[in-house]
Amino acid sequence: MDKLTTVLGDFPHGQPLLDGDVGIDGYAIDPVEVTPVIGAYRRMIRDLEFDVCELAPVSYLMARQEGVALTAVPVFLNRRFHHGDVQCAADSGIRVPRDLEGRRVGVRAYSVSTGVWVRGVLRDEYGVDIDKITWVVDDDDHVEGRVPPNVERVTDGRSLGELLRAGEIDAALTGNAGTGRAGSPRAGWTAAAAPRADADDGPYPLFPEAGTLAVDHYLRTGVYPLHSLIALRTELVDRDPELPSKLYTAFAESKHRHLAAQPEWSAVPRLARQGRAIGGDPVPYGIEANEPSLSAMVRFAKDQGLLDDDFPTALRALFAAGDYPGA
Repeated sequence: MDKLTTVLGDFPHGQPLLDGDVGIDGYAIDPVEVTPVIGAYRRMIRDLEFDVCELAPVSYLMARQEGVALTAVPVFLNRRFHHGDVQCAADSGIRVPRDLEGRRVGVRAYSVSTGVWVRGVLRDEYGVDIDKITWVVDDDDHVEGRVPPNVERVTDGRSLGELLRAGEIDAALTGNAGTGRAGSPRAGWTAAAAPRADADDGPYPLFPEAGTLAVDHYLRTGVYPLHSLIALRTELVDRDPELPSKLYTAFAESKHRHLAAQPEWSAVPRLARQGRAIGGDPVPYGIEANEPSLSAMVRFAKDQGLLDDDFPTALRALFAAGDYPGA
C-alpha cells in the first residue's frame, strides 16, 4: 500500500481522513503537520515536498501557469466573506471605497487569497481603480515574478499593524492577510498585535455593515470566496489516473462523517454562520456547485496581473480528470 504524505489545515471535516477513519483504496494517508499550514503552501509549490497538500487556489493557478507539476481536485475546505476585511487608519478620512484610490493599503503578499477577493469586489462592485492603489506588502508571494509596479515592500521590519496605527498606510487587510500577523509564515509564526477596530482612536472598518453586504453580494452573484483546494503531485496522477477521483470521494466521505457527528458545524462557528447566511452547505465540493466562484477567481486573478490573459477559462481544465459529483 502506497503512502501519501498529506498536509491539511485544522479542519474538522478533514480529520476523519487524516485519522484513517476514511480509507483510499490502495493508499494510506501519512499526515504531516505544518504550522502554520500556509508555510506548507510555499514548500509544496517550490519544492513539491508533499504528495497531497492544501493550497491557496490562486497560488495553485499561478503555479500551474508556471509549469509546476501540480494538479488539483475540487475539494475546497474553507470559505470566507471579505467585506469586513478592510480597516482604515484612524485619520485617513476614507469614507467610501473609491477613497482608497491614491492611497497606500497593506496586504501580507499581493497574491494572498483575501487580497485577490477584496480587490475583485472593490473593482466589480464599487468601481475602484485598484491600479491607483499602492499595495504595501511584508511577505513574498508563493509564486514569484508577478508583482505589478504598484506594489511596495516594507523594508524596516515593522508590521502592517504598526504602520496602520502610525498612519503610514491608509488602510490594510485584517487577519493572516494583513494586520493580524507579521512577516512570512514560518515555525513560531504568532499573531501580531493587531490594531483594535473598536477603539475610539483606532482603525475603523471600510464597510460597517460588512455582513449584510457580503451576503447580498453572494445572493446576487453566487460568488462564495474559495480559500483552499487540494493539490497533488502530477507524477502521482500520471501513475494512477484514478487517484484524483479516489481522493475526492475520500474527502467527501470525511466531511459526511464529521457532519454525522456534528450536523450543525458546531466545531467551526464561522462556517456555521456562513451556512445559515447562504442557506446551504458552507463548504460545497465539486466543480459545478462552485462554478461562479471559480470563474470569478480566474477573472480576478487575470485582472490583477497574476495570470496571463490566455490562461484557460474552462473550469474542468483546472483540475485532474475525474469523477466529481457534488458533495
